[in-house]
Amino acid sequence: MKKLLLTLATVFGIIALAACGSDDSASSGDGETGDASGDKLAELQEAGVVKIGFANEAPYAYEDDGELKGAAVDIATAVFAELGVDEVESQLADFSQLIPGVQAGQFDVITAGMAINPDRCENALFGEPEMQYGEGLIVEAGNPLGLESYKDIADNPDVTVVVMEGATEIEFLKQEGVSEDQITTAADIPATFSAVQSGRADATTGTEMTVKMALESADNDALEFVESFEQPDIEGVPSYGAAAFSLENEELRDAYNEKLQELKDDGTVAELLEANGFSGEGNAVPAEITTEAVCNGEV
Repeated sequence: MKKLLLTLATVFGIIALAACGSDDSASSGDGETGDASGDKLAELQEAGVVKIGFANEAPYAYEDDGELKGAAVDIATAVFAELGVDEVESQLADFSQLIPGVQAGQFDVITAGMAINPDRCENALFGEPEMQYGEGLIVEAGNPLGLESYKDIADNPDVTVVVMEGATEIEFLKQEGVSEDQITTAADIPATFSAVQSGRADATTGTEMTVKMALESADNDALEFVESFEQPDIEGVPSYGAAAFSLENEELRDAYNEKLQELKDDGTVAELLEANGFSGEGNAVPAEITTEAVCNGEV
């Protein structure tokens, strides 16, 4: 929530389903449990269309004037084109419903820059990492409480922080000592901004790029991005974002990874990240970082 930004509200769609809610696997919409036969890619190639779930979170995946955009979307679109699937059908969802949606067959793949973590790996098959990112903090203009880290929030029990439902930042805050009664949730980034501006919360947090770009897009002088924010020194930061598939579609995931690596090697992935506002150096994934290692808690 990714470490997971802007009001491109649509690019942050199903993630809409989420950066989280129930991560329980489910049967597909037609009553079947998925494509255990390994023919999912052939099915997509024959149809020529892939259903992508997103949560409207810029710059990862969002909708702009009816068009799906964002770094994660562009990367997935390029990979599927290499696999012979040229048309993308986007479906917006709450971030918390993304994993349940892909498990139920509502989407073929989630492309929301969703952070890989061990818990999520139990409920979805992640592709290899496509980007890395840190965290960001939004407060009232002037930062009257002097909040520059999650520990600052933890040290003041009167401070409250609002987070998008299902986002990894909820656990990050807890790991830094923030109590559960200090944390509230909202459906999406605009709703978290509204909570801070109205005084219902003192701060909100999300992936750095998401909240910074969302605030710039909102052009809201009542709120401020904390430039001096100290990244938490905890497991999961930085986060590594990747596409995710149903547990039933391992062969599709493997085929995706093969083409993804080719696009990394020829520089396409780096170009797509930079075209969406990411830094080539700051957001590129080190070669030694693998999804297996992240899922196993080794990173």
